[in-house]
Amino acid sequence: MPTTSATVAQSSSNGVRPVEDEAPIMLELVDEDGVTIGTAEKLAAHQAPGQLHRAFSVFLFDEAGRLLLQRRALGKYHSPGVWSNTCCGHPYPGEAPFAAAARRTFEELGVSPSLLAEAGTVRYNHPDPASGLVEQEFNHLFVGLVQAAPTPDPEEVEETAFVTAAELAERHAAAPFSAWFMTVLDAARPAIKELTGQSGGW
Repeated sequence: MPTTSATVAQSSSNGVRPVEDEAPIMLELVDEDGVTIGTAEKLAAHQAPGQLHRAFSVFLFDEAGRLLLQRRALGKYHSPGVWSNTCCGHPYPGEAPFAAAARRTFEELGVSPSLLAEAGTVRYNHPDPASGLVEQEFNHLFVGLVQAAPTPDPEEVEETAFVTAAELAERHAAAPFSAWFMTVLDAARPAIKELTGQSGGW
């Protein structure tokens, strides 16, 4: 499995309300096979019915096999205040999904994965009832390990938690999660089980 160090200097806001004088964030549009076909501004790509674009989702675990969750910051215009996987976002046009996953994990949580591996892709269409935005995504999945304590950016992350599989089930039943969470988790499960072992319960 490749190792990562999130050293990309370029930063972005990933769902935080845009500042008027900032350049628009562009996403990579793809076809059903994940082949790049163009670009679109981030908010426009998420407005109904949505435009299919490239995304990534990261699942990081500690040495005890617990999954690192984040609760999205309340200031985000898309899915604020809900729990989700360790990190998710969008590569810049032309940026490799692996590099984007490492970059955003560091930007949002202040940690670099000690191990990060590709875990396949999943395509989905998830409307967000609260905002009216739509996730039409071709999502690249990554699983890995984290050894440092998170130091989240408060503009991106409200709070974090490490959970076992049983604790996740309880939390998922009691608290709101992102519309895409179960889709990406289920798609990543084979790689998660390989990483954490059968005894982890994932």
